[in-house]
Amino acid sequence: MPASRSKNYYATLGVGRDAKPDSIRKAYRHLARKLHPDVNPGDTAAEDRFKEIQEAYGVLNDSKKRKFYDRFGFYSDQAFAEGTGARRPGGRPGGFGFDGFDFTDFGSQAGPMPGPDLGSLFGNLFGGTRRPKPGAAAQSEGEDLEYTLDIGFEDAIRGTSARLNIDRQKTCSPCAGSGLAHGTPPRQCDDCSGTGQVHQAAGNMRFSVPCRSCGGDGRVRSPCPACAGEGRVRSMDSIEARIPPGTGENSRLRLPGKGNAGLRGGLPGDLYLVAKIGEHPFFERSGFDIKIQVPVTPAEAILGAKIEVPTIDGKAFLRIPPATNSGKTFRVRGRGVTDPRNGQRGDQFVRISIVVPEIPDETTKDLMREYAERNPENPREAILRSL
Repeated sequence: MPASRSKNYYATLGVGRDAKPDSIRKAYRHLARKLHPDVNPGDTAAEDRFKEIQEAYGVLNDSKKRKFYDRFGFYSDQAFAEGTGARRPGGRPGGFGFDGFDFTDFGSQAGPMPGPDLGSLFGNLFGGTRRPKPGAAAQSEGEDLEYTLDIGFEDAIRGTSARLNIDRQKTCSPCAGSGLAHGTPPRQCDDCSGTGQVHQAAGNMRFSVPCRSCGGDGRVRSPCPACAGEGRVRSMDSIEARIPPGTGENSRLRLPGKGNAGLRGGLPGDLYLVAKIGEHPFFERSGFDIKIQVPVTPAEAILGAKIEVPTIDGKAFLRIPPATNSGKTFRVRGRGVTDPRNGQRGDQFVRISIVVPEIPDETTKDLMREYAERNPENPREAILRSL
């Protein structure tokens, strides 16, 4: 992540400095959905804002980076690596830390500190990083992407695969992601006039530090014309995603490295697929359980019966005891959805619904009248007595 000066990451995400991690994630997701470039095509202001919230979330969502930011009022990967002794890719552990320094003279600890990036200043003075190649601009990780994936009811239960066309940033082929044009000679860096050094100030202190634009070399190379120096280009990419069995509504499926490519060779982001499960004509899913309403005749409900019921595996037999009322629910164990975490299956719940047929002939009606005379019980009696 590039160095950030005078940036209030908390204000960027719209949260307080005491915000809990869950609140930070919630605020980020809300803004990311609102400002994503796919939602705002051609809106450069929304795209810039999207990049800002990505940067802010990258720091505040990491407890160590957040602690560093809260203490010093700024954040950069270089300063963080040197201040914590962390090993950076392709480099060596930083040998200088900031734990013994108090920077309150240069800015308030209550918020991001104005002025130059002190972490980079001290890092350049005391070493601990490798000098970039001539003309190499800073890398940054690619953004995560989130797409909604519609999955059929049965496909979600059994698992399937889907071929997706994702509009994303891919690594630029002509420059292999470096952002630099090949075959062009280096030229003098305009920012440092070829000296490789620039002057920065922090309060009453002045420093000469290596130029960021050229990495202290004094020379830069022209940006790649295909990607304008970003090291990535927008492209429609075909990706195959495997949907595991038991995928539920709003499940988030992560495809590592399938998000946007990083800037100038930075690590790519991830692709998240949010599952939206279709409906079934008569099955209803509740977690890993299956629910279904099955009709029975009055005779089956009165006398009891062994009936066939549908399950997600096919047909199964269910014994209905005599005097079963409408609304009675029976459990069929092990006929639900498989839990991918432990391989155990849920259950199926069968709710009985008594269907009264239309009786066209008088003989059957006479039998029902005789039944009513033999069984004069009033099922509403208890309700009427309570009035």
